[in-house]
Amino acid sequence: MSNALLADVSQPAAEQPTEAEWAAAVSAITGLPADGRILLICHVNPDGDALGSMLGFGLGLRRLGVRQLQATFPGRPEVPEPLQAMPGSDLLVPATAADPDPDLVICFDVAAVSRLGDLADRLDRADTAIVLDHHASNTRFGGIHLVDPDAAATSVVVEKLLVRLGVPLDLGIAECLYIALATDTGSFRFDMTTPAVHEMAARLLATGIRPGEISRRIFDTRPFGAVRLYGDVLGRTQLEPLAAGGQGLVWTYATLDDLARHGQRPYTLEPLIDSVRCTAEADVSCVLKQVAEGEWAVSMRSKGATDVSRVAVALGGGGHRLAAGFTGYGAAPEVVDAIRAELARDVTASGPLRGDQQDQQ
Repeated sequence: MSNALLADVSQPAAEQPTEAEWAAAVSAITGLPADGRILLICHVNPDGDALGSMLGFGLGLRRLGVRQLQATFPGRPEVPEPLQAMPGSDLLVPATAADPDPDLVICFDVAAVSRLGDLADRLDRADTAIVLDHHASNTRFGGIHLVDPDAAATSVVVEKLLVRLGVPLDLGIAECLYIALATDTGSFRFDMTTPAVHEMAARLLATGIRPGEISRRIFDTRPFGAVRLYGDVLGRTQLEPLAAGGQGLVWTYATLDDLARHGQRPYTLEPLIDSVRCTAEADVSCVLKQVAEGEWAVSMRSKGATDVSRVAVALGGGGHRLAAGFTGYGAAPEVVDAIRAELARDVTASGPLRGDQQDQQ
């Protein structure tokens, strides 16, 4: 979830999908007539998990014989360059061209209706809406909820549904789901990387996908302009050791002028949080990315002592305990002031989380 998270936050989902919910989802898909129209939607500014889960499932639906199928996301129809070669990309259409009256809507990696933007009205127009997600802050919108907060990525939920639909893995599906799983586990570095995650990765690799080539494309390839951009933005990083109840806060910001000066698109800033979060003296890391005058997409991370989702929720966003975000308004120092105040109010200085508690966006 790399990313700002605009959430309509109510009570977080706490339980895994029931067998009745799995059965309802299978029935909704297999019960469509031959000319049934399916619209797949992931969240605005899609990351690897959102796009990989959606396109991987779309390829699975094709294997089932679904003919009228579209995939889309709200906002600018721009896919980050590292993800543009993902299988199934031909399913993508701009939000403006998305079917206005689909029979079935399936949402991926979307924690709340607000993350669907102008596409939210499709939920009301469709006969059925299925939500596949792993955010603890999911608000249970839509009709059928396949929400597993214990899953390392939404792609974990997708694979389980594909199994129940009888769709075998092939190279295209596996590559999409592998990218989704690898990005949301930080290349299998985060504590949500359980034995089950590695078992899923093994199933995907067994199809013959090439993890080295995929990793180079997704994680290790950046234009030179992005390298220079990172240098500028990291050069203004601030460390506040006493913030977050003494756990420490490290933060920086990137402006639209920064992007323009180096000729870069906004998505090139998404991995920047990883360069900031490695700071040894801070539990909480934060990157502000300007999206308009006085508007910032804010990404937050915690190493374990702080629940950043509570901070993000208080500021109008959402996410996971260790990875969350929101949209901030005003000057960058004002947004950081708000973060600092919420950290002082909501910090949880309880030490590192157990491996089964940690989740990443």
